[in-house]
Amino acid sequence: MMTVYWLLGAAILLLIEIATVSLTSIWFAGGAVVAAIVSAFHGPMLLQIGSFIVVSVILLVLTRPVAVKYMNSKVEKTNADALVGRKCRVTVTIDPTEPAGNIRINDVDWAARPLDGESVIEAGTEVIIREISGVKLLVEPIVKEGTK
Repeated sequence: MMTVYWLLGAAILLLIEIATVSLTSIWFAGGAVVAAIVSAFHGPMLLQIGSFIVVSVILLVLTRPVAVKYMNSKVEKTNADALVGRKCRVTVTIDPTEPAGNIRINDVDWAARPLDGESVIEAGTEVIIREISGVKLLVEPIVKEGTK
């Protein structure tokens, strides 16, 4: 009869995992299945509980880091972080001695400064966004092959 309880417990843990999709109970479902197998072979209760605990901990420790890595491998950048690496054109000359120049991305003007803090980047120059500093984008000109 304990085999049924262990399998019922495993099923409940799997349902919880399906509902939450957060890798919280799947490891214990595996432990419950192993405990059900031990129970099916008439193993003593202490062995069933021990196998449940040992298998659950082993699954948790050895497989969770790998599973988390693959589940969270596709993190999309949002908001300002999504701008880093984008190419655009300077609309107002960027001069470190003047208030910030501007670049335009998706019809929105952004304040920009040169990445090196010294260069003057003329309007019309194609640049790439390298960093974000506060509300200003730090950019550098895109150097085309055959030019300096």
